[in-house]
Amino acid sequence: MPVAVRGEGLELIDRDGRRYIDASGGAAVSCLGHGHAAVTAAIKAQIDQLAYAHTSFFTTEAMETLADRLIAGAPKGLARVLFVSGGSEGIEAALKLARQYHVEAGQPKRGRIIARRQSYHGATLGALAVGGHAARRALFAPLLFEASHVSPCHAYRGKQPGESDDAFAQRLADELDATIRALGPDTVAAFIAETVVGATLGVSPPVPGYFKRIREVCDRHGVLLILDEVMCGMGRTGALHACEQEGVAPDLLVLAKGLGAGYQPIGAVLVAGKIYDAIVGGSGAFRHSHTYMGHATACAAALAVQETIERENLLDNVKARGAEFGRALNERFGQHPHVGDVRGRGLFCGLELVKEREGKTPFDPKLNLNARIKKQAMARGLLCYPGGGTADGVAGDHVLLAPPFIANSSDIAIIVERLGEAVDHALEDISA
Repeated sequence: MPVAVRGEGLELIDRDGRRYIDASGGAAVSCLGHGHAAVTAAIKAQIDQLAYAHTSFFTTEAMETLADRLIAGAPKGLARVLFVSGGSEGIEAALKLARQYHVEAGQPKRGRIIARRQSYHGATLGALAVGGHAARRALFAPLLFEASHVSPCHAYRGKQPGESDDAFAQRLADELDATIRALGPDTVAAFIAETVVGATLGVSPPVPGYFKRIREVCDRHGVLLILDEVMCGMGRTGALHACEQEGVAPDLLVLAKGLGAGYQPIGAVLVAGKIYDAIVGGSGAFRHSHTYMGHATACAAALAVQETIERENLLDNVKARGAEFGRALNERFGQHPHVGDVRGRGLFCGLELVKEREGKTPFDPKLNLNARIKKQAMARGLLCYPGGGTADGVAGDHVLLAPPFIANSSDIAIIVERLGEAVDHALEDISA
């Protein structure tokens, strides 16, 4: 691989002086781009003062200030914050919080988790267990606990011919309801879902009304709703939290990536007040800990990131540039013979590649089309985030795009131009 030595705005620069537009923010991480002076200054100032103090002994000003800020902007009912080092840790903590909450509330039989197929929640064993990406789970299947999986809200492949969005959403809610009933409502702890599915489906927003119906089903059965916004949250879709755009509030909300924008490793779980009260009023403490929870320098970096997003009105830019991005992608790929779908929300977009559009037939995974697109894009100075298994966990190819919030109109045009060339040349390679 090239050796990255410097970052400037949207670009990463390798040891040979080549520049790459980071059109995916790594893995939808670098929402402020690279080398933002305000964030690096905050990190340096925190290190000069205090780099780290273990949370079994101390809290810190950086952690407390960041927590206050996150709760002030949180969906209704979320009252406390648990800081971790990334998304997978956040998912693990959320699953354990859900379990302990039910035990503290006098319902110890509730330990089952329901998730969705074609989802991804992280690389640790608990996160893989609830994740629904077949290829990523396969090798480690003997190590994973048993979770139940229902259909994703993926309109491109999930809607039946002639089915309305409303009917599709209701059918999926009914499926969840039936699954809870079949397992036994008194055994189910939580349902977990990505608000906008990222790396597995190549950015798939839910149809309108889906999550309101899901929230109703969970409430009906006393099941907690965990929303994974590790990739799609913290402004990526044009709202601070993607669930705001769905009109719902979860019981547990997992954040990472855009929280610290890659300047330091950090994640967070926003926790409903009822969960906190049950645990603190019961046994007294959450039985879970990591060495670097609430890391002072990481919290200082994340605080500076969030202050910068507000100060520079970057959510407005995400909305404006996101609209331009969607139009440009549709103009370039909307009628492309091998692009079946262009989808997304805000500066979070995806293309799904197909062998033929009418039947939505995926390419043979042995062709490794997504890797070819990545290679062609890098040769043109563009970083994108292609993936495979889009159709069924094994077959299917997509490209995920998540440009930094600081992108301008010119940047958007260049990204689409270079991506178009990369896709066309990758397709020529497999047809040669």
